[in-house]
Amino acid sequence: MSIKSDNRHLYLQVIDRLKQDIDDGKYKEKEKLPSEFDLAKQLGVSRATLREALRILEEENVIIRRHGVGTFVNAKPLFTSGIEQLNSVTDAILNAGMNPGTIFLSSSTIGPTEEDIRRFSCSEDEEIIVIERVRTANGEPVVYCIDKIPVPILADSFSHEQESLLNLLEEKANRKITYAITQIVPLGYHEKVSPILECDPETALLVLKQMHFDETDEPILYSVNYFRADKFSFQVLRKRL
Repeated sequence: MSIKSDNRHLYLQVIDRLKQDIDDGKYKEKEKLPSEFDLAKQLGVSRATLREALRILEEENVIIRRHGVGTFVNAKPLFTSGIEQLNSVTDAILNAGMNPGTIFLSSSTIGPTEEDIRRFSCSEDEEIIVIERVRTANGEPVVYCIDKIPVPILADSFSHEQESLLNLLEEKANRKITYAITQIVPLGYHEKVSPILECDPETALLVLKQMHFDETDEPILYSVNYFRADKFSFQVLRKRL
């Protein structure tokens, strides 16, 4: 049962073994791993070596450690995409072979905040539409969305039945979004959003704050999307200049 020795550090071999055991189904998603004492004994390594391997696996979101409870296998993300690709949530769900859905929560028209005026370069008299929705995959809530669009852009084109706002803006308002500036913020338990997304207390969230621009570089959509970190994984392609 113990790992085979090679030229690499033992903790790297432990990481590979545990990942393989998870892939092979020996340890299933959300299943509790054996205690550190038992696991170290099974693998034939010291507890210090095991702890270093578990620390790295936790950083990689392969496992999650709950203080005083134990170590559990994290669920694998259902949706993985490069953050450099500007896809709608609808497209991400469809690409995963699942059925996208929307739970409409609210839509309101408000006066712009100081940040809205700065973001959209609008006047104080220009109203903003705020749309609050939950996106689902095969009926399961996976993303909580808050979207802001200036009234002159959206006009009377908005339909609560429309899944993708990117498609709506292009089809109904003739405004094609070509790029977005994105900020990614990791977040733990959120008092409002986590219960809406039916998250366990330990389930983290990934918040994407995005300002979307059209072909003329005009900002037309600002969105704050809360993704379940156990369902979504984002990758970034970085090139050396």
